[in-house]
Amino acid sequence: MTAPNPIESRESAEPSRPAAAHDARPVVAVLLADGAAPDDRPRHLEPLDGRVAWRFTDAAGFAQAVRGADAVLLWDFFSSALADVWERCDRLQWVHVAAAGVDTLLFAELRASEVIVTNARGTFDRPIAEFVAASVLAHAKLLHESAALQRERTWRHRETRSLTGARALVVGTGAIGRAIARVLAALGLRVDGAGSRARAGYLAGGDPDFATIVDSAHLAEHVGEADYLINAAPLTEATRGLIGADVFAALKPGAHLVNIGRGPTVDEPALLAAVTSGRLDGASLDVFVTEPLPPDSPLWDAPGVVISAHMSGDVVGWRDTLARQFVANAQRWLDGEPLENIVDKQLGYVPPAAGLAARG
Repeated sequence: MTAPNPIESRESAEPSRPAAAHDARPVVAVLLADGAAPDDRPRHLEPLDGRVAWRFTDAAGFAQAVRGADAVLLWDFFSSALADVWERCDRLQWVHVAAAGVDTLLFAELRASEVIVTNARGTFDRPIAEFVAASVLAHAKLLHESAALQRERTWRHRETRSLTGARALVVGTGAIGRAIARVLAALGLRVDGAGSRARAGYLAGGDPDFATIVDSAHLAEHVGEADYLINAAPLTEATRGLIGADVFAALKPGAHLVNIGRGPTVDEPALLAAVTSGRLDGASLDVFVTEPLPPDSPLWDAPGVVISAHMSGDVVGWRDTLARQFVANAQRWLDGEPLENIVDKQLGYVPPAAGLAARG
């Protein structure tokens, strides 16, 4: 595998040099995964060719790429490399993260700056909602148990749970949480929400997607009726360790956790204790405190725990969708129109009524 040049401009014969002085095109630095091959570079960015000067790089060349760059596309969305090169960002206006979560990006200097941050809000909503629905159905209909019995060539009749009338509590009432609520409601569940503040749900003529919405700061007081606790919360200082021993103790026996939010929002030792004791009827986990999940993690063998590799939103073609989303936003930026999906850098996510900003 041949690694890419640290910096490559599609329009320049000298890829390591900034755009020439007469070239008025904005410079966009694109951070790729370390050791990325040329074929790993995002497809579908071609509509911006001629309008921007590209600099593709991995972390090794990022410090050089950001000098004089007007925008940064973090294609390697788990990277924290921007903090390491921040002092070299002498002209930066906009950072786009090709992911929904921005917890690995937001550092103090960026929060305090005037640099706009946008994310991939909207891209993963439906795929993640489908993944959650599949997890809930697999649990209710004992599909994982059936697969284990099949491997043993064992025929065992059992009764499964009906989802009609079951209750789910979704932690996180943003776009992903709402998509989850709509899909689960279509399966017959009553879906409540837990957000940054309590407010009326549809039972009181309020929010259209959740029956009620409670304050997630008091989560343990509101989980007692939930058959399924769905975590879709972003990782912020307010949500770190949010789902802990107090929440697991307050859940009804036999409840099931689905975590597609961020790993550190769940206290993993407390989760392990809850599933091992049998109070929690397993968990469907797509995110973890440490990723990849270490081979010696006790979660691998915990009873009723189903593990997937942070893939709940990654359907076929997801990278193409991310690239097209960036192109659409970049075209707005180039045309002086408001950007979409602007992250509130203090909150750590895109608020429901997010403001818009145009290129300066």
